[in-house]
Amino acid sequence: MRTTVTLDPDVKRILEDAMKQRGISFKRALNDAIRAGLAPGRRFVQKTYSMRTVQHVPWDKALAAADAMEQNAQLCSCDNEFARFPGLRWKNPLAGRAAS
Repeated sequence: MRTTVTLDPDVKRILEDAMKQRGISFKRALNDAIRAGLAPGRRFVQKTYSMRTVQHVPWDKALAAADAMEQNAQLCSCDNEFARFPGLRWKNPLAGRAAS
């Protein structure tokens, strides 16, 4: 089959590199790349590794702390878990008040 294909510049560079490295034609480099990318049964598999510990990370608090630190702001919260983030300026607005 003959067709016209418009390649993005980065794809063109990848094909040209393959042609030089393997000493093959443009047609062969393109066909090999398409076969490799579309071959049935080939799929990406992410390798994972055990961290061997279970840690509870309060992501909502971590993100709020990161926002405050990036803005060089003080975070106000009654939640004392914010004390776990070094470098965070935070205060509990109810600290030191007597319960009513």
